[in-house]
Amino acid sequence: MTNRPTVRAEIPRARRIVVKVGSSSVSGANVGQIGALVDALVSAHAAGSEVILVSSGAIATGIPFLKLDSRPTDLATQQAAAAVGQNVLIYRYQESFDRYGVVAAQILLTAGDMENPTHHSNAQRALERLLGLKILPIVNENDTVATHEIRFGDNDRLAALVSVLVRADVLVLLSDIDALYTKPPSDPGAERISFVPFSNDLSDVTFGDIGAAGVGTGGAGTKVAAAKHAASAGIPVLLAETGSVAAALAGEEIGTWFEADTLPL
Repeated sequence: MTNRPTVRAEIPRARRIVVKVGSSSVSGANVGQIGALVDALVSAHAAGSEVILVSSGAIATGIPFLKLDSRPTDLATQQAAAAVGQNVLIYRYQESFDRYGVVAAQILLTAGDMENPTHHSNAQRALERLLGLKILPIVNENDTVATHEIRFGDNDRLAALVSVLVRADVLVLLSDIDALYTKPPSDPGAERISFVPFSNDLSDVTFGDIGAAGVGTGGAGTKVAAAKHAASAGIPVLLAETGSVAAALAGEEIGTWFEADTLPL
């Protein structure tokens, strides 16, 4: 028996949902989006779904506290910004969750933790227990001790790995664009892609850069790679705009739906 959706409309019935949000959506000028994001997560949580949030944003949040004008390029300053920013970021989330009496938990991981059998087992056990206690886990890259993870990709890959780790029913990747397009949406002739069959390798899609905000490290390419990883494990994926998270979790026809591989469950 499975609650894994086969179409968007079935998302509200999912037993376990992983939602990933990027740095540009919860920091700087967009820090106010945290409230609406929490509203949507709590709504799904209250309706009976187990929700895990994978949130980027530690480095971007820490930048102004270090009195820097832009994202640092050296590893030590990135780590310092992450150490300061993670503290502020989790405070902002919990302050928003307090409106509903929901307790959040902070889980800091690296991609390497998912590859180490002992760390993998420990993370899985901790997440399962937190969900059993009705706590809402917030997972982030452990940027203070990470090395190459800071410089390559974003938390999209981590979100896919976490989805597989907890056997999620659906992964929702939030972005600053409303869907996947055949080319960067600002380019002439870009066409929105509503549905991606599992067999489609998207070889005809042209990927752009990380976006105008310049504080994250991911882009459409990392999201597609993450979506394909989750889909290959039987987990469908919805790519949608952060501002439409409530509609996404309500199962509305928005964003881009990545069909999952059909696996015995």
